[in-house]
Amino acid sequence: MHRLLILSRRAADYERPIAAARLPDLAAMIVTEDPAEALRRAGGCDLALGEPSLLAQVLPQMPALQWVQATWAGVEPLLAQGLRRDYMLTNARGVFGSLMSEYVFGYLLAHERLILARYASQQAGRWDRTTPGSLRGKRIGLLGVGSIGAALARTARGFGMRVHGYTRSSRDCPDVDAYFHGDDRVAFAAELDYLVCVLPHTAATHRLVDGLLLRALPPRAVFVNPGRGDVVDEDALADALQSGRLAGAVLDVFQREPLPPESVFWRLPNVLITGHTAAISFPADIAPVFIDNYRRLLAGEKLKYEVDFERQY
Repeated sequence: MHRLLILSRRAADYERPIAAARLPDLAAMIVTEDPAEALRRAGGCDLALGEPSLLAQVLPQMPALQWVQATWAGVEPLLAQGLRRDYMLTNARGVFGSLMSEYVFGYLLAHERLILARYASQQAGRWDRTTPGSLRGKRIGLLGVGSIGAALARTARGFGMRVHGYTRSSRDCPDVDAYFHGDDRVAFAAELDYLVCVLPHTAATHRLVDGLLLRALPPRAVFVNPGRGDVVDEDALADALQSGRLAGAVLDVFQREPLPPESVFWRLPNVLITGHTAAISFPADIAPVFIDNYRRLLAGEKLKYEVDFERQY
């Protein structure tokens, strides 16, 4: 029999579909939004579902723990130095691709179709016949072509874009026109109109978006980061934006969050800041991932989306 801790700011929204599934051998659920309550009540739980930032606070006090299902794609809080790794960790994948596509292409279309400029003209009572651009024929570079990157590539192809992908080694997405690896960052960045970063943060990707990569982009390029803030050298990015070597940026994530008031990014006219909202974890999407994996656990099957602690994703 299993005991499950649900620790999330939307714990009740996870409890309802899991309870409705009537999962066999699930003897009890501890459901809370509060890590302090979890510490008091969840010592006997062998399973956990929740947000990595909250779960990281209670894992040391869960001696029976066997498996954690994270509600995020990124699990960095659970990979911090010194935290235990004697359990199986799975993350949420396969559910964020459509949300990320809405976010990324919403801003790409706004850029091409001059939506903010049109609105400013409207507010000024000015008839604006500036010729808009089009995504058709433009080049998009994807830093990371996992499940999210593959969804972005598929959407890009639908708009008639040419897709470049930079990955560790994989090259199995049929919607990517050209793959780049390792030291090919400069060749990857050359001639891009848009650079989108959806890489996880690992030792290998730390500050991967640096001055070298940014200088390889054409001045017309726009950088979009809905992935991880620590993948970007923020000083190099700010310099590229201020100097005009980069046309603009849409930034959802940062090294420090919330972004401090003194950050230069608040004051740059060619930056849009979206407050880590690109792809929210909705319980209706994540609960089925847990339910499927729970049934796999009972059947002795391999769980989906297992995280490799050494590779950090």
